[in-house]
Amino acid sequence: MRSSIGLLLALGSLSCSGALAAGALAADAPAPSAYFDSSGREDVLAGGVRLITIQTPKGPFKVWTKRVGNNPRIKVLLLHGGPGMTHEYFEAFDSYLPREGIEYYYYDQLGSAYSDQPDEPSLWELPRFVEEVEQVRRALKLDQSNFYLLGHSWGGMLALEYALKYQQHLKALIISNMVPSVPAYSRYAQQVLMPAMDQKALAEIKNLEAAGKYEDPRYEELLMQNFYIYHVLRMPAEQWPDPLLRAINKINKKIYVPLQGPSELGTSGKLVKWDRSADLHLIAVPTLAVGARYDTMEPAQMQKLASSVKKGRYLFCPRGSHFDMYDDQSAYMTGVIQFMRDVDAGRL
Repeated sequence: MRSSIGLLLALGSLSCSGALAAGALAADAPAPSAYFDSSGREDVLAGGVRLITIQTPKGPFKVWTKRVGNNPRIKVLLLHGGPGMTHEYFEAFDSYLPREGIEYYYYDQLGSAYSDQPDEPSLWELPRFVEEVEQVRRALKLDQSNFYLLGHSWGGMLALEYALKYQQHLKALIISNMVPSVPAYSRYAQQVLMPAMDQKALAEIKNLEAAGKYEDPRYEELLMQNFYIYHVLRMPAEQWPDPLLRAINKINKKIYVPLQGPSELGTSGKLVKWDRSADLHLIAVPTLAVGARYDTMEPAQMQKLASSVKKGRYLFCPRGSHFDMYDDQSAYMTGVIQFMRDVDAGRL
């Protein structure tokens, strides 16, 4: 493995073509006895799990969270994608963050598998999800001295919206595999990704979509063979990791379809016009933007995000796709951890 990962490029980017030597980032980590000491924590009985009551326009509901570890300076709240997936695909972090002494929180957003799932369509709006995250932050007692917010895919959109309203509570922000503009995402799919696909397969996919046959097994088969294994997770389908499969199998389509739309080749739901590109300069907290060469999200847009905020860094995963925490895991984890360490040490 090459060791060039520590080089900061002119835009404050981080080249992730290799990984640091094992343990190199752990020098300042809490001692294991302190990291795993849960004495005095109110979530001890349930192994770190807390059900947090949130208030919504439709009344109170409970959302599921789980803490791993203790670190008074670095506490990471993980926002999963979808919308309507689950925290489970973040379980890959268990192989990396504990040994670095980083405290982190799994969290299922309202409507996702471990949390309440109200049949209330009016709740599935981006601003309401932002207020939910703020209520979770308060319940977990995260603040500017320790609060790192990491959002992946839809979670990155939610994290960006949260930062634009509540960045005074953040220590740092990580936007993973989510561009700041849905129209830009859709253009990239139309102009770059789809022309590169097998055109006969694409035509069949489009015909099935036109007929509304999104649940047809043939539709999923075509997408898996011609799109997913190239741009979602670059592994043969039979090798996709169990945490990701569990998250996919539990997706709440009553949330996903209204917001994203039924097609996997672009957005057509409520989020179709979402664009925060012009507001990125307002974000003053240290921000990491994670892009991957084969992602459904254009890497150049992620690099632009990093250069548009006040204190940005770009992490590029050269072998990765949308779930680069799996298909370019070493680069992804090393870069994310290095960013958190640099923020903690005041180097960004």
